[in-house]
Amino acid sequence: MTNSIPKILLVEDDVNLGYVIKDNLEANNFKVAHATDGQAGLDLFFESHFDLCLLDVMLPEKDGFSIARTIRDNDDQIPIIFLTAKSMKEDKIEGFKLGGDDYIVKPFNIEELILRIQVFLKRSNQELSFQNTFTIGAYKFNYKNLMLSLNGKNKVLTQKEADILKQLCLHQDRVIKREEILNRVWGDDDYFIGRSLDVFIYKLRRYLRGDPKVEIINVHSVGFKLVHGEA
Repeated sequence: MTNSIPKILLVEDDVNLGYVIKDNLEANNFKVAHATDGQAGLDLFFESHFDLCLLDVMLPEKDGFSIARTIRDNDDQIPIIFLTAKSMKEDKIEGFKLGGDDYIVKPFNIEELILRIQVFLKRSNQELSFQNTFTIGAYKFNYKNLMLSLNGKNKVLTQKEADILKQLCLHQDRVIKREEILNRVWGDDDYFIGRSLDVFIYKLRRYLRGDPKVEIINVHSVGFKLVHGEA
C-alpha cells in the first residue's frame, strides 16, 4: 500500500457543516471532495478514486442510501460512513443492510468522526495488504515471491508488475479505476505514470495468455477488470 494522502468523498447538503467537516479533515491530512447533492456525489465517485465515503442520508436529487446502493454495486470494499440527523433504529438497520460501515448521528464531535475514519482506513489497508496468494484461472500468483505460475512453469515478475497484478486480483470480476491503481502503486496519478501503467498492463496480458479464459478488460475512460470466465 502507498503512503499517499487518503482521499474522502463527502456528500453533505448543509453547506456550513460541509465546510466545517472538510476544513477539519484537510487540517488532519486528508484530501476531501465535497458535493452538496446526491447526484453530484455519485458523479464525483465515478470520476475519481476515493478511500472512504461520508454520506449524509437526507440529500437532494438522491438520498444517501441510494448513493450507497450504487457505490456497493461497483465497489464492495470502500468504507461508507453515514451522517444523519435520524436516530431511528430502522434507519440504522437500513444503512447497514445497504453496506454501510458506520452511522453517526448529528450533532457529532468532529474529533470522534476523524478517529472513526482513521480506524476504517487502517482496517481497509490491512485487509487489502494481507492477502498474498491468488488463483487466476489456471494460474497461481504469489505476490510475496513475485511468482506467477502455470502448470509448473514459473514467471518471476518485477515488483511493479506484481503490485499491479495484486490490485487487479483484489478486485477480480469488477472494475478497478485507473486512478486507484496509480495511487496505490505509485502514490500519484499524473499523465506520464498513466502511460506507464498501460505498458505494464500490456505485459501482464502477455504473461496471462497461457489461459484463454483469463482476460484483463479495458473499460474505456474508467479502468480495468480482471476476469477468468468461460472461453
